[in-house]
Amino acid sequence: MSNPLFRVKSVEQSMADTDEPDTKLRKDLTAWDLTVFGVAVVVGAGIFTLTARTAGNVAGPAVSLAFVLAAIACCLAALCYAEFASTVPVAGSAYTFSYATFGEFIAWIIGWDLILEFALAASVVGKGWSLYLGNIIGEGNNIITIGGHDFDWGALLLIAVLTVLLISGTKLSSRVSLVITAIKVGVVVLVIVAGAFYIKKENYSPFIPPAETPTESKSGIHQTLFSWMTGSDGSNFGWYGLLAAASLVFFAFIGFDVVATTAEETKNPQKALPRGILGSLAIVTVLYVGVSLVLTGMVKYTELSGDSATLATAFKINGVDWVRWAVNIGALAGLTTVVMVMLLGQTRVGFAMARDGLLPRGLAKTGSRGTPVRITVIVGVVSGLLAFIFPMGTLEEMVNIGTLFAFVLVCVGVVVLRRTRPDLKRGFRVPFVPLVPILAVLACFWLMINLSIETWIRFVVWMMIGIVVYLAYGARHSVLGMRERKELPGYPQAEPEPAGDGGPGDKT
Repeated sequence: MSNPLFRVKSVEQSMADTDEPDTKLRKDLTAWDLTVFGVAVVVGAGIFTLTARTAGNVAGPAVSLAFVLAAIACCLAALCYAEFASTVPVAGSAYTFSYATFGEFIAWIIGWDLILEFALAASVVGKGWSLYLGNIIGEGNNIITIGGHDFDWGALLLIAVLTVLLISGTKLSSRVSLVITAIKVGVVVLVIVAGAFYIKKENYSPFIPPAETPTESKSGIHQTLFSWMTGSDGSNFGWYGLLAAASLVFFAFIGFDVVATTAEETKNPQKALPRGILGSLAIVTVLYVGVSLVLTGMVKYTELSGDSATLATAFKINGVDWVRWAVNIGALAGLTTVVMVMLLGQTRVGFAMARDGLLPRGLAKTGSRGTPVRITVIVGVVSGLLAFIFPMGTLEEMVNIGTLFAFVLVCVGVVVLRRTRPDLKRGFRVPFVPLVPILAVLACFWLMINLSIETWIRFVVWMMIGIVVYLAYGARHSVLGMRERKELPGYPQAEPEPAGDGGPGDKT
């Protein structure tokens, strides 16, 4: 009998489990649907706010180059996700991939990590959506004050509506996402076209401003891990500022990995998943670079300094106030789809973990519409209450470190699975292995050490809680473990297919 910490669930077993009638997801999604989901979750408020603040405080006009550097790092990780998702088209994304390569314990850790990423992200972004709602209906009207405490009904309402939508079916969710995504992409294109008429060439000079010492330096657990390791406060602008800006704007790309969680609901996943992941990343990169070039061409970067600068700031300076309303509408549309796809990702990861017995198996039961109703309701209630009651604050960084940790394991996993299962048929193959995965890991590691020590401490505490939960419940109720102990009749373990189909010479 294998060690419960390192027992690996074969790819064949993962595929066989998708046919269990009570936990079967409906295959409705195409490459176009996946591309829409990817664009829907990545193009959010970041394009309207993060771009301006990063240009004014950290990188100047070179913020467009920072987006390119961040996109390269994302592309490296996206290639690894595309290979895994086309090889193991099963719900769960990095959790399922880790189960097939590193074993059950690491799979649990990454699943626990993804719970942190998706559920918390849905709550944080839901509160951001509510803020933009307040800009339209009147500041403060999205808040209920009871006993001196503020409760955010706007965020709660959004998450409740989207939870019902996800229960109704993934295909319906995709159609709604398409409409809303078309609106926000239309707003972004409008901003680029309208802003292009106000570009002044002199605003691009200097493209990389000279380095400046930050006026306020953080210390103790509030400083970045990199600053603590090197004893340096770093600098704003200059080449260091450009690299720091790449770390900041990287998080505007977070979410494309959610596409991989829908693998089990995709028609022809071997082709559709790589196209959806890489296609959505290409589209959002073009939009981000276009917006950043227009923004820094409209006004001098020094006029974007401070924490209150947004995309609308540049238009206000140029006397084009009507764009402010377009930005508000675009941000509302953008955040709506971000929350929906984050909730979708969380439910699919939880569904996969429940089907494997690491969470109660009853949560994996699907309804008549082929969606996991129980886990969707639980995720919606928890995320809604978090957004309704708690101010998120610095917890946003927790989303970032969780995402990067998942990226690292997926990239390493590609190399491991190439060595342990060269016989598997791969719908997409990462080029130049192991070079590309190694570069992806280094890029993610650089971004991780630019997060605060405080974030690292919280992350370690969350992981320790996860280990306790696994040892107390998951290790004993694991379906894979119960199969090995012959405690689960009716579910024989699938045997790996013989080598030779799709081996190292396979060019599929």
